[in-house]
Amino acid sequence: MLEVKNLRKEYSSVIAVDDISFSIEPGKIFGLMGPNGAGKTTTIRMILDIIRPTSGDIHYNGKNVGSAIYNITGYLPEERGLYKKSKVNDVIMYFAGLKGLDHSAAAKNTKHWLKKLEMEAHAGRKIQELSKGNQQKIQFICSVVHDPQILILDEPFSGFDPINQQLIKDEILGFVNAGKIIVLSTHQMDIAEKLCESIFLINKGREVCSGNISEVKKQFGTEAIKIEYSGDASFLKTMPEVKTVDLYQNFAEVELVKGSDTSDFLMKILPRLNIRQFSVLEPTLYKIFIDVIKQTGGAANE
Repeated sequence: MLEVKNLRKEYSSVIAVDDISFSIEPGKIFGLMGPNGAGKTTTIRMILDIIRPTSGDIHYNGKNVGSAIYNITGYLPEERGLYKKSKVNDVIMYFAGLKGLDHSAAAKNTKHWLKKLEMEAHAGRKIQELSKGNQQKIQFICSVVHDPQILILDEPFSGFDPINQQLIKDEILGFVNAGKIIVLSTHQMDIAEKLCESIFLINKGREVCSGNISEVKKQFGTEAIKIEYSGDASFLKTMPEVKTVDLYQNFAEVELVKGSDTSDFLMKILPRLNIRQFSVLEPTLYKIFIDVIKQTGGAANE
């Protein structure tokens, strides 16, 4: 288990991370979410021992690991960085060596991953000769070639077409099935919602929302409904129980004020609209993210 306890990071008068705590069990995907400038990258760098916290502890399996965490973690940064003029095979071998693999193990694992991600034919090519998507594949391989126990992925699907996005998803789920700890940081809320067991939403360095996905939806989600109708639905915008409404050509998505009764709302609008269908919408992580960030003072500036 990876445990972050009362983590804090100060830069002069700026508090980048303010007393956050969370734990991640093996075989789980943990979503570290937040707007730009929220403190996500600082948190990741402290976990990786790239920077030291002002206070707080990071434990792996009950021990304060410090720099020992280096060889058991794989990190895919949002800002990708490969040696453009070097050959694919050489780059992967180099990263494997940095993570402690000897030449034989590095060569074996490199061959394995190139085959797995359908990149064998590109082994002798220079990185700069590859498409963006294929460069992303090599960056992913470099982060997992040493078979890490903890995998930290920052926007791992950036630059991939749908087919390769699914390929990377499958590999991530393979690590989950192998009992690895996965930290996923992304702005793609639909992906996070499908993959993550739990999330931790941070804004301005502080925790603003955390827990199992279903628990978060229950706690922070609001009642939302979809109405398919004919007629003029503009009056919905003036109803006191309506928090927000999005009107489309023949349907509307309505978010009710918390505590409003859906049945009462329906009875009020029935005389004014020809309603063909009425359904309750499950709150999305995307909507919860926006609402919670607004409630906590908006996003920080980079």
